[in-house]
Amino acid sequence: MALEDRTLGRDDAQNRIGYDQRFFAAPEGMDGCFTAITRLTITVPEALSGQEHMQPEWATLRFFDPPPTGLIAANGSHFGSARAVASGPSTSPNYYRAQDVHCWGIGLLPLGWARLMDCDAAPLANGLFDIETHPAFAAFAPLAQKLRDTPHHDDEVQYAVICEHLQSLDRPDSDASAINAAHAALLDPATKNVGQFAERSGLSTRTLGRLCNRFFGFPPALLLRRQRLMRSLTQFIMTNGHRWSDTIDDSFVDQAHFVREFRAFMKVSPNQYLGQIGPILRAGIESRAQALGRPVQTMEPPA
Repeated sequence: MALEDRTLGRDDAQNRIGYDQRFFAAPEGMDGCFTAITRLTITVPEALSGQEHMQPEWATLRFFDPPPTGLIAANGSHFGSARAVASGPSTSPNYYRAQDVHCWGIGLLPLGWARLMDCDAAPLANGLFDIETHPAFAAFAPLAQKLRDTPHHDDEVQYAVICEHLQSLDRPDSDASAINAAHAALLDPATKNVGQFAERSGLSTRTLGRLCNRFFGFPPALLLRRQRLMRSLTQFIMTNGHRWSDTIDDSFVDQAHFVREFRAFMKVSPNQYLGQIGPILRAGIESRAQALGRPVQTMEPPA
């Protein structure tokens, strides 16, 4: 079946949602560790409080007020309610219920995982976790309380609190050069297979596999597949809904191959997915593209 031509801006629902997002620089000395540090405030009319989702992404720490509801992890598990939520690296969307919320988000690039986390990323992939109770994120639990103790209306004060806490956890990592080389190779569209991935990273395939599971969350082959899909999805988004067939990455054998891979990652067909792009996701894509030049987290380059 041919892919349907659709546009992203097919209604004005996003104009009825209050969406205010600010992006902040990485703390001094921590460039290349984060996809973004961002403050997000959303107000949602009851009529638009349906299910929304976040696309496949790197690990992210989010600090909410009030706690979000209706969270479903990329692995399909239902999450309760927490004021501070960590998501592991993901290959499928995380879902949540749209609602009024004030949130700080900190996206961890692989280098950020290496410098701030004390465990492998792979066991936490595609999961959601309560930062204040899960041992892997214990170092960030105090930050949740610090943010609650500072005024929400003062972005600069809260940002300073975040920077101070992240810098207190930061430590050098001997794998930094290899992580950045592998990250750059992953983002290169010319990297088509694991052999090329390893060669461009300057690593053996065995060493690359260990590095990717430790800091990236997935084996090299799966990372390449996710990146290929996200390049196609990003291109579609950036062209504001041109034909899917015009934006499919040339690493796909044909349109049928693309549709199979899209279903494997996003759990729906490309055409069905267009109906899932809600007003909050649309606003987030536009905000991120305008501020950073990249509409999705997984396209963020290393330092």
